[in-house]
Amino acid sequence: MSTNCRRRLIRDFKRLSIDPPGGISGSPCPDNIMLWNAVIFGPGDTPFEDGTFKLLLTFDESYPNKPPSVKFLSRMFHPNVYANGELCLDILQNRWSPTYDVAAILTSIQSLLHDPNPNSPANAEAAQLYRENMKEYVRRVKATVEESWLDPEEIQAANGTGISASGSTSSSGSAMSVEVGQGSLGSSPA
Repeated sequence: MSTNCRRRLIRDFKRLSIDPPGGISGSPCPDNIMLWNAVIFGPGDTPFEDGTFKLLLTFDESYPNKPPSVKFLSRMFHPNVYANGELCLDILQNRWSPTYDVAAILTSIQSLLHDPNPNSPANAEAAQLYRENMKEYVRRVKATVEESWLDPEEIQAANGTGISASGSTSSSGSAMSVEVGQGSLGSSPA
């Protein structure tokens, strides 16, 4: 692993530990600084309020010059989140800057929960409901909020679906869960 990448990830973790933005939490897996577990708490006054949404951030050696891969492990119903949990977020794509750190990434994702962009949809159905049928959109989001409270193992047992820390998936249902050994978000907060 490049020394610059490692130093930067350690700095990001220290900053996030010392001065965490409200409603987010994140840390590297104990045995791999390139994999981070994170939790975003649903912003108040939104349909996501009271949700506890788990994410996996995967860095490669070109970080911070290249953004990490970020994926929701919790099932999401959101105009800017693909079915596999990946996000349609400009700072993770064409507007990335090496000045962004993990706190900025997670804060941007939390902001996206507050202010979806239905004009750049990753989930066409969610975007359409957001624009045309807010009541149904809120109902669908609330279902994911309730599911977010479950341990990933409970979701996997109920739906037979999983995501490993490497990002590979197995699916016989529509929900996602995580198996990351010691770094599991299901047993303790990130």
